[in-house]
Amino acid sequence: MKLTGTLGRLFSGRKPGPAVRGAAPAHELDQSLIWAAAGLLLLGLVMVYSSSIAIAEGSRFTGHQPYFFVLRHALFLAVGTAFGVGAFQLSMSQWQRLAPALFVAGVVLLVVVLIPGVGREVNGAQRWLSLGPVNLQPSELMKVFAVLYTADYTVRKLELMGSFRRGFMPMLMVILFVGFLLLREPDFGAFVVITVIAFGVLFLGGVNVKVFVPLALLAVIGFVGLIVISPYRLERLLGFMDPWQDAFGSGYQLSHALIAFGRGELFGVGLGASVEKLFYLPEAHTDFLLAVIAEELGFVGVLAVIVMFAVVVQRAFVIGREAIRLERYFTGLVAQGIGLWIGVQSFINIGVNMGLLPTKGLTLPLMSFGGSGLVANCIALGILLRADWEVRQMKRRVGA
Repeated sequence: MKLTGTLGRLFSGRKPGPAVRGAAPAHELDQSLIWAAAGLLLLGLVMVYSSSIAIAEGSRFTGHQPYFFVLRHALFLAVGTAFGVGAFQLSMSQWQRLAPALFVAGVVLLVVVLIPGVGREVNGAQRWLSLGPVNLQPSELMKVFAVLYTADYTVRKLELMGSFRRGFMPMLMVILFVGFLLLREPDFGAFVVITVIAFGVLFLGGVNVKVFVPLALLAVIGFVGLIVISPYRLERLLGFMDPWQDAFGSGYQLSHALIAFGRGELFGVGLGASVEKLFYLPEAHTDFLLAVIAEELGFVGVLAVIVMFAVVVQRAFVIGREAIRLERYFTGLVAQGIGLWIGVQSFINIGVNMGLLPTKGLTLPLMSFGGSGLVANCIALGILLRADWEVRQMKRRVGA
């Protein structure tokens, strides 16, 4: 059987190299990746404070404490950093062994969150599990687990990737089941991201193009169908096409996001000087954080954010390519899967803020307020840095 894709060209019957163990000096890590990720995390902390101070001070839920959201975000960032460091300590071979169990645990959490009285409902969506003072959003952790499991599945089933029934169908059934659970919450945005991760990793792993293309087209048709049959999703789509037609209804968020972009011009109105965050723009510290960045820091600030995301995604794919070249196939697919995840989710959020895509409840990775998302992002970065370090160690051993 002829294998296709990145892995298919490189597999050719060769066995993966040995696992690499040890600690990592700072100079042996990808500095571009570290600085870009750190820049996004720290700028996110500053902008969450700037965008949330007014709503925190004016809300009874926060006790009228202006520092409520930024203090929680700083705590989530500290916890996420700790989890990221912990994730780095596990070798990629250990992550591969854990992948199936973690995925099953993620599915169980997605089921538990739907149990009446257990899952916490906010604004009509039941996506959170209450853990005392914090809430856990299983769909965010599921993104990490989906990357790991799809990469592990692809490596195990590589020789069957040319067969629809034996290679692609089992994973398709798994994706559909996870998608069903996510749509029950509902969390359409997470469904889209996880589907893209799974399909993308399978494609990079060498799934038969004749199988992949028709199913990818079918998936697009399915997404459109889900939008058309859902009144609120259809309303968002129509509002996106002309937000000014119903600027106080379906087009409210987008119209105010566009006003924020317009006010920012080239260099912005200045840090902390946004008007739109003063109870005009809903979810300013979560879904529409970029609009506040655009207003306060202008085109230059938005461009800086896009460049940093581009660096993170580019480095992830380079790390993945190097790992595959060294026959570390699981490592390579995980790295590229993380790049896909961060790239696609940031692209959707940026597109929504700019009015290029319909309004969707997806946060800006590494930056927006949200504990589960931030912790999941930091875990992914820890795994990505581990992949990079192991690749560097192996290149040193083989003299590549």
